Amino acid sequence: MPKLKEAFDLSVNDFSVILTDVKPDLLIYDFLQPWAPLVAKKQNIPAVEFITSSSTMTCFMFHYFKNPSVDFPFSKIYFREYESSNMKRLLECATNQKEKERASEGVERSCKIVLIKGFRDIEGKYIDYVTSLVGKKFIPVGPLVQEPCLDDDKDENSDFWSWLDSKEKKSTVFVSFGSEYFLTKEDIDEIAYGLQMITNFDINFIWVVRFPKGENGQNGLLEKTLPLGFLEKVGNKGKILEGWAPQTKILGHANIGGFVSHCGWNSVIESMNFGVPIIAVPMHLDQPINARLVEEVGVGVEVVRDGNKRLHRETLAKVIRQVVVEDCGECVRKRADDMRARIKSNGDQEIDEVVKELAELCKN
Repeated sequence: MPKLKEAFDLSVNDFSVILTDVKPDLLIYDFLQPWAPLVAKKQNIPAVEFITSSSTMTCFMFHYFKNPSVDFPFSKIYFREYESSNMKRLLECATNQKEKERASEGVERSCKIVLIKGFRDIEGKYIDYVTSLVGKKFIPVGPLVQEPCLDDDKDENSDFWSWLDSKEKKSTVFVSFGSEYFLTKEDIDEIAYGLQMITNFDINFIWVVRFPKGENGQNGLLEKTLPLGFLEKVGNKGKILEGWAPQTKILGHANIGGFVSHCGWNSVIESMNFGVPIIAVPMHLDQPINARLVEEVGVGVEVVRDGNKRLHRETLAKVIRQVVVEDCGECVRKRADDMRARIKSNGDQEIDEVVKELAELCKN
C-alpha cells in the first residue's frame, strides 16, 4: 500500500494531462488520490470522492480522526478483545497525521457530496453519523453487483459446473477469503478439518485456496499444503479451486447455501445481493467490523476465535451447520433471503439518487 500511494502521488502531472485531453464533465476519484480534485478544479471540473469501504468502517475511522479520545458510540460492531492488535493498527492509522490528512483532504475536497458503496437499508445510522462528522452528504450508491451470466464459462469449466449442478439446492458452501490475505498453515489445517467434518452432514463445499504471487500453480504445492489425505477423504463432497474463482457466478447459483467469507466489503455486499447467508471469518483491517455488521443485520453468524486468535475446526463446522441446515439457523437463512428481495425491489433507487445529485453538480 505505501508503494501504491507513492506511485499515485507521482502521477499528478500525467493525470492533469489526461484530464486536459479527455475534458470530462465530472471526475470521480478514490481515497488514494486526494490531490485529484485539486487538479480537476484548475480545469473547472467538479470532482466527487467515491469510498468503497462500508459506511460503518468509514464512520469508525472519521470518528477517531475527529474525536481520538472518545469511545466509538456503536458498541455492537466494535472489536473483540483478541482483535486488539488490529484495532491498534487502525487507530494508529486514524491518528497518523499523514494518513489522516490523506483521508480527510480527499473527503473535504469532494464537491458537496461523497459517494459510498452500500445501501441505507442496512447502514442508515452509520451514514447519518459520518455525514454529521464530516459535514458532507454521504450518498450510498447501492450494491453495484453485476448480475452473472452463468452460461459464460460453462464450456471452459464444464466439470466444475456439472459438479455444482448435481448438488441439492442450497447444500453447498462457498469458501473464499479474498485476494489480499493468505491463510497461515494453522488456519488452513483448521479450515480443512472443519470442512471435512461438515461433509458428514451432507453439506458440500467449494474452497478457493490462494498462494502468494509466483506460487500459484506450482506442482504439488496444494497437496503439500492441505492435510495429508484431505482430498481423498472429502471425495465428491468438495471442490478446491486454486488462485481465482468466478465469485458472483458461484454465489448466484441456486445450490449455494452459505458463504464462508473474510467479510471484505465487496464480498459482504455480493452475498447479500444473492441472498446467501454468511459464515463470517474476519482476518484484519475492516473485516472484523464488517463481520459485526453482518451479525447486526442478521444475514450471517461469525466464527469466533479463541483468546489466542486461533480458529477451531469444531467451531467452524458448528457455525456452518447452523447457518446452512439446522433449524436454529432458519432465521439467518430467511433474513438473507429477505435482504436479497429488498435489494431487488429497491432496484435502481440508490443509483437514481446518485444520478440526480451528480447531474445537479454538472449543471451548476
